[in-house]
Amino acid sequence: MTSELTPQEAARGALRAGLPLGGDRHDAVAATANHIHSVISLLRELDFGDTPPAASYRAGEEDNR
Repeated sequence: MTSELTPQEAARGALRAGLPLGGDRHDAVAATANHIHSVISLLRELDFGDTPPAASYRAGEEDNR
């Protein structure tokens, strides 16, 4: 498990990416990044088993009997 991104780390990362943040945005960006990370972590734990890829799904052709 990784630790949460701090506002200062978010600001440094954004600056390295060429996206300087105003001081008032550090907290919001860190919170958003942490939320995205938690959602992705949860998705990685899901077992999709025999779920076919999305390309094989045809909308409107469901069997709703």
